[in-house]
Amino acid sequence: MEDLSLHILDIAENSVAAGARIISITVNEDITADLLTLEISDDGQGMNAAGVKSAVDPFFTTKSSRRIGLGLPLLLEAARAAGGSLEVQSSAGSGTRIKATFRYSHVDRKPLGNIAETVTVLLATRDDVDIRYEHIRNDRTVLLDTRDIREKIGEGPLNTVHALAVMRAYLNQEESTLEQL
Repeated sequence: MEDLSLHILDIAENSVAAGARIISITVNEDITADLLTLEISDDGQGMNAAGVKSAVDPFFTTKSSRRIGLGLPLLLEAARAAGGSLEVQSSAGSGTRIKATFRYSHVDRKPLGNIAETVTVLLATRDDVDIRYEHIRNDRTVLLDTRDIREKIGEGPLNTVHALAVMRAYLNQEESTLEQL
């Protein structure tokens, strides 16, 4: 995968497949500490201890349509290549938390990518799943939480063309202000 937003999309899609109703995505760019952290957590079915151990094995997958699962192994490799690490925490029935860290200034750290598009794709494909996206860069934060949006607008889907365009524009604008810091 060429950028980190594609890893985020892959993990979030796995969360949906595991029955998650709420997915939380946090990107923390702590430039002063030279650290980039990605954290994706969900309230899906989770994994037992053997599943957690197998999750980073490229020759293990829970999908019957293919014999290998490369999502987490590729993220692990990307984190290690940039002086970081990957943690997988999960328990059956309690959801999963994936945390990847990268040395921010490392020459081999993949770019974040188009996070606004990634979040928009997630929102477009599943209106029955709530997404909480937070991007922290030093002392500035961008936050989008579909539960807050649903509370404000009331009934109706969030994956309409108009709603998606508004959320994408918001994320693009807010993400561009973070880049200027």
